[in-house]
Amino acid sequence: MIYDRNDDMAKYENNFINREISWLSFNMRVLQEAADPSTPLIERIKFLGIFSSNLDEFFRVRVATVKRMVIAGKKAKALIGKCPEDILNEIQQIVIRQQNRFDEIYQNILKELEKEKIFIINEKQLTPEQEAFVQSYFHQEVRSTLFPVMIENLKQFPVLKDHSVYLAVRLHKENKARSVKHALIEVPTGIISRFLVLPRSDDNMYIILLDDVIRLGLGVIFSMFGFTRFEAYTIKLTRDSELDIDDEDITKSFFEKMSKSVKQRRKGTPVRFVYDSRIPPDFLKIFVLKNRLTDTDTLIPGGKYHNFKDFMGFPSIGSENLQYMPLPPLPHNDINPDSSLLSLIRKKDLMLHYPYQSFHYFIDLLREASIDPKVVSIKITLYRVARDSNVVNALIRAVRNGKSVTAVIELKARFDEEANIYWTDRLREEGVSIIHGVPNLKVHCKLCLITRKEKGETVYYANIGTGNYNEKTARIYSDHSLFTSHPGITSDVKKIFDFFENNYKTSTYHHLIISPFLTRKKMNALIKNEMINARKGKKAYIILKMNSLVDEKMIDRLYTASRAGVKINLIVRGSCSLIPGKKGLSENIQAISIIDRFLEHSRIFVFCNDGDEKYFISSCDWMTRNLDRRIEVTCPIYDKEIQTELRTLLDIQFKDNTKARILNETQDNPYKREPDKPPVQTQIDFYEFLKQKVQ
Repeated sequence: MIYDRNDDMAKYENNFINREISWLSFNMRVLQEAADPSTPLIERIKFLGIFSSNLDEFFRVRVATVKRMVIAGKKAKALIGKCPEDILNEIQQIVIRQQNRFDEIYQNILKELEKEKIFIINEKQLTPEQEAFVQSYFHQEVRSTLFPVMIENLKQFPVLKDHSVYLAVRLHKENKARSVKHALIEVPTGIISRFLVLPRSDDNMYIILLDDVIRLGLGVIFSMFGFTRFEAYTIKLTRDSELDIDDEDITKSFFEKMSKSVKQRRKGTPVRFVYDSRIPPDFLKIFVLKNRLTDTDTLIPGGKYHNFKDFMGFPSIGSENLQYMPLPPLPHNDINPDSSLLSLIRKKDLMLHYPYQSFHYFIDLLREASIDPKVVSIKITLYRVARDSNVVNALIRAVRNGKSVTAVIELKARFDEEANIYWTDRLREEGVSIIHGVPNLKVHCKLCLITRKEKGETVYYANIGTGNYNEKTARIYSDHSLFTSHPGITSDVKKIFDFFENNYKTSTYHHLIISPFLTRKKMNALIKNEMINARKGKKAYIILKMNSLVDEKMIDRLYTASRAGVKINLIVRGSCSLIPGKKGLSENIQAISIIDRFLEHSRIFVFCNDGDEKYFISSCDWMTRNLDRRIEVTCPIYDKEIQTELRTLLDIQFKDNTKARILNETQDNPYKREPDKPPVQTQIDFYEFLKQKVQ
């Protein structure tokens, strides 16, 4: 019997973990890395920064969305399964618990740093020599970047910037109780490093935060007003990041509307206010009232320091063992750096595994294409590119060499909108044809198509990846990148670019699986095929690796397959609304999550198919937006050697007993420990596997 959710909804009403709660469980796994003694000490500090940065984005996007749902009432409950007010309350409780755990971990790390003779000190702990050094630094580097605002003098309260941290300063004059004034200072972390490394004293190393450098200089900043005592408390406001685009104004292009909306985002509705818990209640009240914070806003008391995301840039000091051992990118065993990449791809498919192998191979391909007289055109999708992008530079060189170059730039890539607006202008100036996606569909696929004339025929070469064309993230994100000249695959890639250029033009795809047109339907068919085989007593299994699994319809299909006897193994880094191992529902489903030095970003799908396994890589997570509201590409892998590499990676991941966590209904993230077996750590062991292939 096939499980039908509509018939059994009452029985299975608790079979989905709320997406927001699941995401917080994921971020707790990040916090676990900060607490893990096997993680090098400086890297543990950086995981605190990653945790904090993740939480910022969570409030800017997900919490902001739930807050907007409050207005929808019953409709919102039908959409997300709970009252939005209940979800907001649960989020606040979890975040406060996690923040308390964060503070514990930070204090423990400080003690561990002291054992390594590294001390993070504040302005009151400085020796006279250190104070003189900091005062000099303040005058030379910091003072000119500070623009204090006296709150009492303002007719309109200043707009607190998202992403910024402020010192709320209370100023006193000696023996004049009624002369208390208040000021606001933005800590200029976008201009100056958050950390100042002080000169060594004996063998000891000292670091002071920029916040405390400013605290030390408060007397200088306000010297002309005669204040004698200062109290400074850190505050931070997080805003709704949703872009409001005026679709009714037909006089402006989409590019102009996006540019305007990005600027308006800076004044988005507040969704979280974090403050130093020591701040006097009457001083706190000023900020609550002036920023119109309501009961549904999340007010979170914190410690002396906020914006721990800056700790991702913690100074590299101390001994080498305080940081990860280097894993330099490996050469690909089939690629000769002195030979033509296009010629090699013409002979066989290649796959690069980032960051274990270098992204520079893709740059080399673009460079070769830009100067090859037989290459006619280059087409590429750009979602997020590096700040100083070699990809963009290669495209510009190709134009200057007479090639036709087209870039599909997604202006709605969240938090990269400004960068993509900049690159649009830059590439247009150089003569690159720019396409801004598809109306109402975000272009999230990672595609590059090179067209070449060979012996009078047109030959296509394609690159299809799971990650962005971004050399910076390719050093820290685990992704896969296929290079192929397979006629069927490249023909489908060409059809996709034709669709970008002419949105009314529809095509039939024979190899690639495209969202929003085919992915849901094709994945359901592949799952159904496994169910049929399971009922026949044949071996049937599904292996899925992705970032997020939250689409309830797809989860329903996996539940149905589990009940039919299909073995399902999941690797989900982030949100997972599916509950594995639940009796009568998902007993045949196991799920793990791996958090380690590299961000597990790739999507890999494997279906048993009665022993003739089908392999796919994809840009598509199983979220409703990816399946129904984005252009995504899932690509089959036909090369047996590449299939073996992918299967080796998956096998190693399922054997991981060092960094793998078990996903379960309680969301408590237990490590998968096997003390009776040799240690397996995916990212180290897969690196060694690829290294041995080269050797």
